[in-house]
Amino acid sequence: MGGNGVRHALRRPEFLRTALPWRAAGYLLVTGVSGVLLCVGLLLAVVVAGVLAVVLVGLPLLAALALSGVGYARWERWLLRLPDGTRVADPHHVPDRPGLSAWVRLRYREPATWRELGFTVLAAFLLWPVDLIVVACALGVPACLLAALPMLLLDGEQVHVLKLWEVHSPAVAGALGLAAPVLLALAAYPLTVVAAGRAALARLLLSPGGQELRIGELVSSRARLVDAFEAERRRIERDLHDGAQQRLVALSMTLGLARLDAPPGSPLAAQLTAAQRQAGEALAELRELINGIHPQVLTDRGLPDACADAADRSPVPVEVRFDLPGRLPPAVESAGYFAVCEALANVARHSGATAARVEGRYADGLLTIDVSDDGSGGADPAGGTGLTGLADRVAVVDGALTVDSPAGGPTLLRVEIPCTPLSPTRSA
Repeated sequence: MGGNGVRHALRRPEFLRTALPWRAAGYLLVTGVSGVLLCVGLLLAVVVAGVLAVVLVGLPLLAALALSGVGYARWERWLLRLPDGTRVADPHHVPDRPGLSAWVRLRYREPATWRELGFTVLAAFLLWPVDLIVVACALGVPACLLAALPMLLLDGEQVHVLKLWEVHSPAVAGALGLAAPVLLALAAYPLTVVAAGRAALARLLLSPGGQELRIGELVSSRARLVDAFEAERRRIERDLHDGAQQRLVALSMTLGLARLDAPPGSPLAAQLTAAQRQAGEALAELRELINGIHPQVLTDRGLPDACADAADRSPVPVEVRFDLPGRLPPAVESAGYFAVCEALANVARHSGATAARVEGRYADGLLTIDVSDDGSGGADPAGGTGLTGLADRVAVVDGALTVDSPAGGPTLLRVEIPCTPLSPTRSA
């Protein structure tokens, strides 16, 4: 509920007939009750942590209190829908690793966590009395005036209105009842203004800042670019497979038929044989190019079968074992596949290994792929073995690459990518 929007709504003649005053009253009532519960909870937690701090047990609890604002801020952002229905974005980033420790480390480093803690303290010890007092005055006072006449008729002698004065006359009590709707209508204006002010304060402290918005947009744009890049790779692979490759196959067959019709041993037959051989070599190179762009087996059958296909083409014997809960996002499968291909290429070119092993598994939201060999080790990202480019490719999907390659071997390359499976079918 921005300032301009509130001023515009208050000036409208039909303001009292809209739901805005009641939404404002509900917002202040809920935030006031929440603030009371929050105040009690924080005080109890501080007392318990302070007592236990004598034996050092309460120190982790005191440290955890700094994160209490994260949960309460999420509740407050949800409550901001009550005044005018608008949503507030979450300013926090997604951890690059699954698990509680990664989440806690990230939250302690984010400025939004400390803004939320400040707002939580403000809501627990200052804002909730204001919220409840405003609601009590705006709704409670007219309700007491409206109940004056019924209470007097039930008592028969007198009624205490607002605990301030005694009323003995039914006429006076009836007049107070008639004044109640007028007072309620007048109170709707300051009630809405207070609710709008509190909502504006909450948005200021709980919404993403300028830098956080830019970072979030960069993350979103990077994800869009990754998806677009993968879609373009698949389109190029499909066009080459269905277009140029089929034409080369047809050309090779035509040259073969022409060679059969040429006189044996003639110069024409020799030229046709050479042309057919060159067409076959071009076809093989094109197939390798297509496989390097985006292999069809990866699209059709998924990461385990694609890695098994890459292992079959490796000059070094490779054992492949995967345990996945199903298909993964295309960008994740592509990054994992090309990581395995690059690792197997390094094994064949630089390690002198006699055997290699590829293992993939999925647990706790993390895809882990290990490529190990029994070679001489000594892999260095600065040595031009493609590890730097591979790390960049994995980082695009928020993954991480680690290499353990002591001199003399063995070498272990590990790729970790956070993701969520697309289907429940287990593949191995």
